[in-house]
Amino acid sequence: MGDDSEWMKLPIDQKCEHKLWKARLNGYEEALKLFQKIDDEKSPEWSKYLGLIKKFVTDSNAVAQLKGLEAALAYVENAHVAGKTTGEVASGVVNKVFNQPKARAKELGLDICLMYIEIEKGEAVQEELLKGLDNKNPKIIVACIETLRKALSEFGSKIISLKPIIKVLPKLFESREKAVRDEAKLLAVEIYRWIRDALRPPLQNINSVQLKELEEEWVKVSSVAPKQTRFLRSQQELKAKFEQQQAVGGDADGGGDDEEEAVPQVDAYELLEAVEILSKLPKDFYEKIEAKKWQERKEALEAVELLVKNPKLESGDYADLVKVLKKVVGKDTNVMLVALAAKCLAGLATGLRKKFGQYAGHVVPTILEKFKEKKPQVVQALQEAIDAIFLTTTLQNISEDVLAVMDNKNPTIKQQTSLFIARSFRHCTPSTLPKSLLKPFCAALLKHINDSAPEVRDAGFEALGTALKVAGEKAVNPFLADVDKLKLDRIKECAEKVELVYGKKTGGTAEKKEGKPITGKTPALSGAGGDKETKDAATKPGPLKKAPAVKSGGPPKKGKPAAAAGMGGAGAKSKKGPETKEIFESELSIEVCEEKAAAVLPASCIQQLDSGNWKERLACMEEFQKAVELMERSEMPCQALVRMLAKKPGWKETNFQVMQMKLHIVALIAQKGNFSKTSAQVVLDGLVDKVGDVKCGSNAKEAMTAIAEACQLPWTAEQVVAMAFSQKNPKNQSETLNWLSNAIKEFGFSGLNVKAFISNVKTALAATNPAVRTSAITLLGVMYLYMGPPLRMFFEDEKPALLSQIDAEFEKMQGQTAPTPTRGISRHSGGGGDDGEEEEQEDVGNDVVDLLPRTDIGDKITAELVSKIGDKNWKIRKEGLDEVTSIINDAKFIQPNIGELPAALKSRLNDSNKILVQQTLSILQQLATAMGPNIKQHVKNLGIPVITVLGDSKNNVRAAALATVNAWAEQTGMKEWLEGEDLAEELKKENPFLRQELLGWLAEKLPTLRSVPSDLLLCVPHLYSCLEDRNGDVRKKAQDALPFFMMHLGFEKMAKATSKLKPTSKDQVLAMLEKAKANMPAKPAPPAKASSRVVGGAAPAKFQPASALAEDSGSNTMESKPDPKKAKAGGTSSKAKGVQGKKVLSKPNLKEDDDKSGPIFIIVPNGKEQRMKDEKGLKVLKWNFTTPRDEYIEQLKTQMSSCVAKWLQDEMFHADFQHHNKALAVMIEHLESEKDGVISCLDLILKWLTLRFFDTNTSVLMKALEYLKLLFNLLSQEEYHLTENEASSFIPYLILKVGEPKDVIRKDVRAILNRMCLIYPASKMFTFIMEGTKSKNSKQRAECLEELGCLVESYGMNVCQPTPGKALKEMATHIGDRDNTVRNAALNTIVTVYNVHGDQVFKLIGNLSEKDMSMLEERIKRSAKRPSAAPVRQAEEKPQRTQNISANASMLRKGPAEDMSSKLNQNRNMGSHSETTHTVPREFQLDLDEIENDNGTVRCEMPALVQHKLDDIFEPVLIPEPKIRAVSPHFDDMHSNTASTINFVISQVASGDINTSIQALAQIDEVLRQEDKAEAMSGHIDQFLIATFMQLRLIYNTHMADEKLDKDEIVKLYSCIIGSMISLFQIESLAREASTGVLKDLMHGLITLMLDSRVEDIEEGEQVIRSVNLLVVKVLEKSDQTNILSALLVLLQDSLLATASSPKFSELVMKCLWRMVRLLPETINSINLDRILLDIHIFMKVFPKEKLKQCKSEFPIRTLKTLLHTLCKLKGPKILDHLTMIDNKNESELEAHLCRVMKHSMDQTGSKADKDTEKGASRTEEKASKAKVNDILAEIFKKIGSKENTKEGLAELYEYKKKYSDADIEPFLKNSSQFFQSYVERGLRLIETEREGKGRIAASTGISPQMEGTCVPASTHTVSSSIGNTNGEEVGPSVYLERLKILRQRCGLDNAKQEDRPPLTSLLSKPALPTVASSTDMLHSKLSQLRESREQYQHLDLDSNQTHSSGIGTTLASPSSAAANIDDLKKRLERIKSSRK
Repeated sequence: MGDDSEWMKLPIDQKCEHKLWKARLNGYEEALKLFQKIDDEKSPEWSKYLGLIKKFVTDSNAVAQLKGLEAALAYVENAHVAGKTTGEVASGVVNKVFNQPKARAKELGLDICLMYIEIEKGEAVQEELLKGLDNKNPKIIVACIETLRKALSEFGSKIISLKPIIKVLPKLFESREKAVRDEAKLLAVEIYRWIRDALRPPLQNINSVQLKELEEEWVKVSSVAPKQTRFLRSQQELKAKFEQQQAVGGDADGGGDDEEEAVPQVDAYELLEAVEILSKLPKDFYEKIEAKKWQERKEALEAVELLVKNPKLESGDYADLVKVLKKVVGKDTNVMLVALAAKCLAGLATGLRKKFGQYAGHVVPTILEKFKEKKPQVVQALQEAIDAIFLTTTLQNISEDVLAVMDNKNPTIKQQTSLFIARSFRHCTPSTLPKSLLKPFCAALLKHINDSAPEVRDAGFEALGTALKVAGEKAVNPFLADVDKLKLDRIKECAEKVELVYGKKTGGTAEKKEGKPITGKTPALSGAGGDKETKDAATKPGPLKKAPAVKSGGPPKKGKPAAAAGMGGAGAKSKKGPETKEIFESELSIEVCEEKAAAVLPASCIQQLDSGNWKERLACMEEFQKAVELMERSEMPCQALVRMLAKKPGWKETNFQVMQMKLHIVALIAQKGNFSKTSAQVVLDGLVDKVGDVKCGSNAKEAMTAIAEACQLPWTAEQVVAMAFSQKNPKNQSETLNWLSNAIKEFGFSGLNVKAFISNVKTALAATNPAVRTSAITLLGVMYLYMGPPLRMFFEDEKPALLSQIDAEFEKMQGQTAPTPTRGISRHSGGGGDDGEEEEQEDVGNDVVDLLPRTDIGDKITAELVSKIGDKNWKIRKEGLDEVTSIINDAKFIQPNIGELPAALKSRLNDSNKILVQQTLSILQQLATAMGPNIKQHVKNLGIPVITVLGDSKNNVRAAALATVNAWAEQTGMKEWLEGEDLAEELKKENPFLRQELLGWLAEKLPTLRSVPSDLLLCVPHLYSCLEDRNGDVRKKAQDALPFFMMHLGFEKMAKATSKLKPTSKDQVLAMLEKAKANMPAKPAPPAKASSRVVGGAAPAKFQPASALAEDSGSNTMESKPDPKKAKAGGTSSKAKGVQGKKVLSKPNLKEDDDKSGPIFIIVPNGKEQRMKDEKGLKVLKWNFTTPRDEYIEQLKTQMSSCVAKWLQDEMFHADFQHHNKALAVMIEHLESEKDGVISCLDLILKWLTLRFFDTNTSVLMKALEYLKLLFNLLSQEEYHLTENEASSFIPYLILKVGEPKDVIRKDVRAILNRMCLIYPASKMFTFIMEGTKSKNSKQRAECLEELGCLVESYGMNVCQPTPGKALKEMATHIGDRDNTVRNAALNTIVTVYNVHGDQVFKLIGNLSEKDMSMLEERIKRSAKRPSAAPVRQAEEKPQRTQNISANASMLRKGPAEDMSSKLNQNRNMGSHSETTHTVPREFQLDLDEIENDNGTVRCEMPALVQHKLDDIFEPVLIPEPKIRAVSPHFDDMHSNTASTINFVISQVASGDINTSIQALAQIDEVLRQEDKAEAMSGHIDQFLIATFMQLRLIYNTHMADEKLDKDEIVKLYSCIIGSMISLFQIESLAREASTGVLKDLMHGLITLMLDSRVEDIEEGEQVIRSVNLLVVKVLEKSDQTNILSALLVLLQDSLLATASSPKFSELVMKCLWRMVRLLPETINSINLDRILLDIHIFMKVFPKEKLKQCKSEFPIRTLKTLLHTLCKLKGPKILDHLTMIDNKNESELEAHLCRVMKHSMDQTGSKADKDTEKGASRTEEKASKAKVNDILAEIFKKIGSKENTKEGLAELYEYKKKYSDADIEPFLKNSSQFFQSYVERGLRLIETEREGKGRIAASTGISPQMEGTCVPASTHTVSSSIGNTNGEEVGPSVYLERLKILRQRCGLDNAKQEDRPPLTSLLSKPALPTVASSTDMLHSKLSQLRESREQYQHLDLDSNQTHSSGIGTTLASPSSAAANIDDLKKRLERIKSSRK
């Protein structure tokens, strides 16, 4: 026993595994106790035993095994985790327990199996048991069968799936073991209990004896439906209910519901195995069937008949087989074969069910027409065939064909068709037999009941009776209105006899024709509440073979049994019901009428009706009217009264008053009486006759409206229009159409006979009278509101001019919704609720299309054409397709009969030639439009194959397929597509493209549907597999589609469908389902649908009502739960806005707007640090990929969720790129305001932007780059440094984009890389860019190499990482690249390094191949540029950056920089190579206007210029002589490509190195001077100008501030710049290429330079400024006048807006404008006035008059007025035609101002001559008449006399004299003192010299009036205060020079030596005396000197009369004299300075 004691101590679980059986037995016993003791099913104890339970049941010791089984049973019952053990334990039970001899063991095994089923593991257990049936041991087989039987009897057929069991039953019956056979018999009986007759077909083929035995047993089975007696854990409520019933006492009144619940109807078809027969067809079948001998054909058919006897056939392509069978039925002469073929078709239809639907359309017409055969066996075969076929399709689909046959002349065909319709109706429910179908069928059947042949009549009655029974009287009665009573009774009698398949009142009766038992109630109820899984169980009652498949509708309206649907569906549709009782009354004779009228009207009234005196007639009418008003509706004899009115003179009444009353009375009768159509016919003719009458027209219209209300608009309108067009009066015609337009709006559109109108409208459109045409077009507009685009189809063939008018009318209606009808409703209300509404409306939409005249193209689809389409040669196939296209095009609208075309087109959809596939798709698209809704019948055979094409690998083919599918769906609705298994089959294919496209399409369509066929459930398993597809896009689309599937199927069904998934998948999918449940949209509300249908789906009204609902309801009503999810707006396609399907973008939800108020980036403390830690610790994925996988995107999403606003995140991760654009726009908007937020989320923002780099959409990319530029500007302003993490997860992806094919993008990327050096060390950037050179993309390699060159040039050799040697070796490898641009880039980069580093480069590069080395040496030689001593910035980047910042701190902080670097990049990327950008990265972001205004502060930081040693200035200025080789080598052979050479040279112009720049300028100047070469610059002008003004800025901001720099260098650079610019602006053709923006920046730069006081302090500064002056004039004269004028206007606006901008700046801009105004008379014709006026408009919008008047100076307003005035004067009234570019003219006063000026100039043509000189004096002055002159002058002199206003007075006087040159001021001066007189004259003269003289001359040198010395701000301050310069502005020498000139001229001296300018005469009329203020002497002496120096300067060709004004290459002529002069001047300046101090 020693051993025993060993194991006794072990824990239970170890005992259970012990090798001693005793130990195990003990263990099992204890385990059993333990298991019964543990209360908590989730206790961790259970998990210990997970692996052991299998051993419990498979124990080798029988005794222990018994105990083990008991313990296992307890475990399974109690443990939460037991489910995990199902497979292994069940398998153990089957193999090791069922073979035990002990009955107890077997019993326990069986219990364990059942217990597993109870804990929801039925499928796994069943699987193991079925495996057990294959075991060799019969004991095991018997036990398995028994277990299955027991499980079935306890759990019922809902839980135990019968299909696999029934599959193996026949095999069990064949077993050799009797025990097995007996057990199988018991099982079969048990199954029969549950599914009854559905079990018969699968067991047909077993041994007949056994079958007989079975039959006997089956008969004994009780007819009470079985019930589930044992319940799953999830069915506890059911269990409780069941127990309760048992307690009450059996199921006495036992819940019928539960009973039904428990017994799902099983369809035998479902239980059958599908058989594949196509391959089993005889090999020679197709030859035989065409054989001449009928016996051979018979053999072939018999072979098929045998095969199709299989009750269930595998789906496949049966098209060919159906085609030959159809041919036999239709064409074979042997009737026996016809019957045989019909049987085959019936078999096929029964075996394939829904899958046969696609062929139904082809076969039905043939069969129906074959009914002409009289032989009963043929007829019966055909009947069976067509009935079987009917069950595979829908009545809707075949209605066209059936209706077509009903008009056949052959009575047998008519009879059989009616009988077929009757049988078909029986399968319908009210929902599948809508009005739209009833209408045409009833119309056709009514003809049949009036047929001469009795059998046809009987069949017609039967069909109508069936319809009545199915759809209910309310629905059918309107169509039976004209049927007499006898026939109506006959129809009702037939209706009584009819037995419906969908039990109306049938209880259990059998369906008449088929004589097989059909359980009546069950389908209805199970449809309502019961089975959710058995596919069509609800709808297939299950007779033996022909279980009728439900027709399209699926279960009758979900949620109400069919019987109820009678009311709900049909009853609701009786909208036009009451019509029946008031349609017609019989016509009365005139005598009867008179009698009736006499009874109700006063006698006098009747006598006076036809009196000759109009007054009597009028009195009579008044009495008549009173009588009518007092009559009761019931007693009013309408017909009699209207006949009285029509009695002579009737409608020929000549007196309009009588006529008006008459018409009014008609209206009254129609409103108050029971007015019938008969009465209407009496009056309508007369009304139409009067409708065009001026006086009576409105009364006639009123009467017509009243009649329309009484007799319905459709009828009235038809009558009225017909009458109007049968007469000739155009006024009547047009007014009738106008009335109709209104009436349609008032009554709505339903029921109108559009076809009739359209023919009349066409007549009207062709009318000669324009009023008729206009009315017709207006009517079309109104009809368009209701019908939408299909309406246009009727008029395609009208003349183009007319068509364009119609289109214009439609255009107006676009977007409007049809008004709700206000009339005609009252009579018809009382119809039911929504359903009816919807039906009613639906008719309209379809009607429109039904009316189109359709062509039958069947005969054009010849066999020859079909064979062409299938030809081997693709060209012939293409020809065939082209023919089809043209056939459809010619026919426009076609009938559904298109012969063999579908099969032919279908085969082309998988053509190997993609072009043909696309062509086929476009044909199919065309076909949809052409065939309209009838295309439905082709959905299965053509539509589904198009869906297959969605899986094509080519994007464009997929897009075409999607467009086709959408075009079809628009015509067919979605029901046809979703029915059957086709979509599920497509989804099953594991093609990622197909899956994502199809799911995307479903996600788009499902939300718009109100109900879907139950077959949608079949797609769910495949949807789940898509959720786990390996392709990310498929997974994404599947997730998006989930909520919409759920919206239709419900969460429960979807969750249940997961049970078949693997456990891991199941959990994932369930989680997704939960998520989707939260986002599940509501189903669209019915009204929304109705409104969209009215419009034929056309108007954008589609979901408006619904969306409005969602928006207004706010959060409290609709969807209160998912409210927080609202923000998902874009997140998953359209979940948020539940109701509107696709209208996500409709108008943003109110709630969303509220959400958007907060910050978009939420600052999470230490968020960024934490993210970096996570990434380091590998907790999250490192941001490193070649293309972003889903997990990266998901990860980023999660990280963002905490710190980015929810709504923004949804936009950022939306599937649609437009949302990304939106997100970027928002981010740009918030950039400034949320700096800290942006910085805290920077890593995430950059990561998200890298994802955008992988998008294909350019607009997003551009937007992203724009954001990045702004972002890096901000970061550099904030002095932020990128972290390593941010850099490494962003820069590599940015560098990828530098290789983009699009130039713009490359430029932007380079600009961004460039800016990044400000926030990330250049040396580290270097490594990233170096990586980029290894790319496969040659553009990227080239750009990266160039960028490396730029870095080296800007930051010196230190940036090269890891060492300069390694870096250079790496670069040099690219010299041998196969791509030319890469080679060039590599060479240029190394040349750049050479320029920085000298010959050492060769050492560093190491060994190069000879070829590469020679290329490099050649290139270095050619660059011929001595390396500058040291690069501009040898220092490492960071310190330099800080010093930069401090230097400019004052400017930097001024606010966001003007975004200059985009311009900078233009030159950078034009293949640039040496760069300015890096040299002064910071400054380029400054707002130049501000710098200029900060002159003060900037100057403080400047060194005092006086301390410069000025001696070296005396050296002659040597402007470097460019070595003039024949135009520089650079231009000849640097690249073969001139453009890139020019790009390169231009890029050097902006270089930070002065010498580089000068050389480049010299080269360009050289080119410009040679006429033959100058053309090369064309196309580069903007680029060159940008580079130059960049350089100007660089000088202004950097070089001038640099004390180390020799100022001579700067002057040299300036003179080069100005020289080459002047050369450029000499050449008019080139000058005109400069664009507005560039000119604006150029003028900005030049004016800034003129105002730069630092320049004058340089020795030769004056000279520079004078040249600039000259250049400005050239620019104004030579550049494109529109551009320069526009540029100046914008510049002026900017300068006035910039608060800090100097007034002088604006003033100079205005002077330029004045100059332009002066040039206007010559240039006006070359100017684009529209653009200029737009600019002025914008200016006036920004600066309204009031704002301008507040300006310190009056000049802006005067400038503007002068400009406008001049334009008006030159253009006259035409100026007002040039306002076309202005969208909203009311935004500025421009238009008003122009009108005023025009008016004025018209008024005052007399004084035109004087007005030419007017410069904008105020209007009052303009209007001053001679009378007022004295007052005005008196006022002026008063001002001059007063101390304060003296100056103002003088200015006014001057203005006044200038304006009225003949004005006499003598009288005012006479009585004043001599002193006052001379004071006035002196003042006037001063003003004159100041304004005119100086102005004119300054203008001719460069800048126009008002210059006040700003032209050349010299350091001499004016001494005389009388010049008005009290503000201490500096006046430059040129001013004095000009004044001197004027003085010389006045004194008669000669000015010719200086310049040959025309003398300037004063504008003042009096000659001025040369009195000058006390400072004149000084002026004189100073000016004489200036003159001398000026004359010497003339050696420089900088005078305006010289053509070449470039100073390049010329030296100053006489240095000594120049020096002497300068010396002299210096002394004088010193003197002046000291005197000022």
